[in-house]
Amino acid sequence: MSSVSGAVLSGPPTRVLAAALAASRYDDLPPDVVDHAKRAVMDWLASALGGSIEKPARLAQEIAEGFGRSYEATVFAGGRASAPAAAFANGVASHILELDDVHEGSTLHAAAPIVPAALAVAEREHADGRSFLAAVTVGYEAAFRIGEAVNPGHYYFFHPTGTVATFGAAAAAASLLRLDANQMVDALGTAGTQAAALWEFNADGAMSKHLHPGKAAMNGILAADLARVGFTGATRILEGPRGFFEAMTRGPQGSAPQYDASRVTDGLGARWKIVENGYKLYSCCRHTHTAVDCALGLRARRRWSADDVLREVDAITVETYGPGFEIVKEMNPRTPYQAKFSLAYCVAAALLEGALGLEQFADDRFGAGGVRDRAIAELLPRIRVVVADDLTARYPAAWPARLTLACRAGAEGEGGLKDDASEGAASDSPKGSRENPVTTGELEQKFTTLVGSRFGADVARSALDAVREIEDAADMTRVFKGLGDLGTMGFAREPRFLSPSVL
Repeated sequence: MSSVSGAVLSGPPTRVLAAALAASRYDDLPPDVVDHAKRAVMDWLASALGGSIEKPARLAQEIAEGFGRSYEATVFAGGRASAPAAAFANGVASHILELDDVHEGSTLHAAAPIVPAALAVAEREHADGRSFLAAVTVGYEAAFRIGEAVNPGHYYFFHPTGTVATFGAAAAAASLLRLDANQMVDALGTAGTQAAALWEFNADGAMSKHLHPGKAAMNGILAADLARVGFTGATRILEGPRGFFEAMTRGPQGSAPQYDASRVTDGLGARWKIVENGYKLYSCCRHTHTAVDCALGLRARRRWSADDVLREVDAITVETYGPGFEIVKEMNPRTPYQAKFSLAYCVAAALLEGALGLEQFADDRFGAGGVRDRAIAELLPRIRVVVADDLTARYPAAWPARLTLACRAGAEGEGGLKDDASEGAASDSPKGSRENPVTTGELEQKFTTLVGSRFGADVARSALDAVREIEDAADMTRVFKGLGDLGTMGFAREPRFLSPSVL
């Protein structure tokens, strides 16, 4: 964004942001920003490939094929399709396993909608790898800034990965199309009028959450393509009296809109938001992760086995923040999906098993009456989840949690440590956040484990090598060549589970 002058940074947020996005090129990116973009793409690819053989992804691929035969872009494990259709199918696949990235400030999973849009357009336009990485960075910039402006007011009714990220997908696609500032305004305007994603699906555990990033990716490409041919969009889509900010930030009981438009332009041109991106090591909702970290830490410190936990822990109190609690308050999940959004279940599994990978969310663990796993079902009634006002006040700058375990005094664990009457842990930031980061090596291990569990070690290694070489790619069409054919390689339809020690 070095080409954006200070004068441009004053004015309506939509136009200021559009000018900065349109002016951004690969040569503007500092080396650490490029590294963050490559990390984001690597982590996304693991989730997209891993999710591509799940039922919701297969259904999305079937629908994408019905959009019409085309060979513009790769559909992972699903052949090729038009760019919008490929972005749709890959976007759905990216968000199924709940292992895709997350940005705390905007409460947004950026990769699932933005990278599929960028990849599909890059393949269609035969763009090089550097242009692709720049587009991903631009998409994250738009999404994180708009997301921070409307968070947390927007979050009560809307899933930002489907709403806010539509702007990010449009910006990424527009970057690859080399749209100018005015065209970028049109693209953002058309993206904003398509932004949609309601939380009501969570009450049913419906597949809508997977749909949201797929549709955002598809809509983003449509917005950019329309802008390229002269189709106009709202010029004040963010700040207008009937725009995104006013319409999409009304909380419960029709409360007044809650947004901070200054977040869109604060530091614009001086710092890149992608460096704030966070990553997930547990296959469940991010709102559970800080408490899970606390549980895993307590288990390791006391050197507890599952039998120790059941014998020695009388009661568990989990304190969390209000907006997160509304998403993860299920106490006795009946399906794997509900379990991923159950703070109580995730804490119980972490304490008892020391892991939260795909195995902890296997189908056979749940039934119509709730959790079937004997140990977890025994521990769940001892767990109480409460909202703490002081923790809520610190969200979304922090995603804090406190865990307090009431233990039976005098008992000794496997490690020979005498138990006190209580044990506690607290944290402000989950593992993988900017404040509590993971290394690139840890993300590579996550990649090879996840992709290898679905398609074998050879596919995992070659896909990881492809990501490492993106920066030097002359044509993105060739980078992931072959990954669309994975559906015909004879992989196990019932995928192997990840090692609990890894995820």
